[in-house]
Amino acid sequence: MHTPTLAPLKAAMGPSAPLLLFFFLSWTGPLQGQQHHLVEYMERRLAALEERLAQCQDQSSRHAAELRDFKNKMLPLLEVAEKERETLRTEADTISGRVDRLEREVDYLETQNPALPCVELDEKATGSPGAKGKGRRNEKYDMVTATVALSSTIRFEKTPNDCGYTISQVRSMKILKRFGGPSGLWTKDPLGPAEKIYVLEGTQNDTAFVFPRLRDFTLAMAARKASRIRVPFPWVGTGQLVYGGFLYYARRPPGGPGGGGELENTLQLIKFHLANKTVVDSSVFPAEKLIPPYGLTVDTYIDLAADEEGLWAVYATRDDDRHLCLAKLDPQTLDTEQQWDTPCPRENAEAAFVICGTLYVVYNTRPASRARIQCSFDASGTLTPERAALSYFPRRYGAHASLRYNPRERQLYAWDDGYQIVYKLEMRKKEEEV
Repeated sequence: MHTPTLAPLKAAMGPSAPLLLFFFLSWTGPLQGQQHHLVEYMERRLAALEERLAQCQDQSSRHAAELRDFKNKMLPLLEVAEKERETLRTEADTISGRVDRLEREVDYLETQNPALPCVELDEKATGSPGAKGKGRRNEKYDMVTATVALSSTIRFEKTPNDCGYTISQVRSMKILKRFGGPSGLWTKDPLGPAEKIYVLEGTQNDTAFVFPRLRDFTLAMAARKASRIRVPFPWVGTGQLVYGGFLYYARRPPGGPGGGGELENTLQLIKFHLANKTVVDSSVFPAEKLIPPYGLTVDTYIDLAADEEGLWAVYATRDDDRHLCLAKLDPQTLDTEQQWDTPCPRENAEAAFVICGTLYVVYNTRPASRARIQCSFDASGTLTPERAALSYFPRRYGAHASLRYNPRERQLYAWDDGYQIVYKLEMRKKEEEV
């Protein structure tokens, strides 16, 4: 290595060169020592970093190995769990299908072979001819089909009609058949012939089916043997009512709800004579801004009902769109005698009926579950909320398009997704505690 000479520097500095050289050598010595210590410090730091990096690499390798081992252990378990899940899903679908088939079979068997009443039925009670030429099988069928009307009729005659009772529970049901679509109404005239059946299918129709007795309605080709009554104006919803030989129903006038115009929020009540087939009276319902009273039955704007005290109407308006309203009607003139705002909510309500001046509202869910009577309103104030029972409908999971109470039989006639069902009611005194 070539070492530069200091001769030129000495020549340039002259006489002061030795002194400057002394200062230069004394300054470069400590600087070289500091550089040496700095290099050693950096080497130690780099060695420490390399050691830590090696430790991290070792830990990472160890964790990766543990993760691989865990993955290898879990993969077979996950495959087994997936297979078991698929097996359980298949079994659940199979069980659900079997339960549905079993329910349909039970409903069919109950329809074809209902329990016989524990009373003897004579010709006067059944309303059937007493010809001796009938076979035993037909006599048994007459007893079976008459059970729906007679078991409650006999119980009704034994109980005074003092209207001091309320629902204790919905005790049982009987599925008669399946007729028509998901929406409709079937009922009897509580003041007319005890056996005659009226069927009004759909939410916008103008033809009613009339069956002379329950047996004719349960036949396979019942519609062919039914008489038909055509009304001049189609009804709206499933709020119709047969009462005292008349058909009461709500009609949408030109410009009615959903139609625009002056009558945008009104409906017209029609009183139709079933025997003469003529309209004997009509009246615009005196409530404005009508909305469907039931949150789950949106096609019905006015639901008419009859009980021991007369004719009623269930409705709702936009002024209080959260609760139902109740009105007492004059069956002769269709005038509104009195109106009430009830505490019963519209949300999840699907139908309602009136017994002895008490409104009972039935609630459900979507999809349909088990229906229940969850709210009641006594117009007379006799039945307090503390004495009102929460009643569930038995067993069946469906959606009621309509419910009609027959005060003569103390039964409910229900239209449930195309099935015609009869519910028997168990009553108790209003003063009794739940």
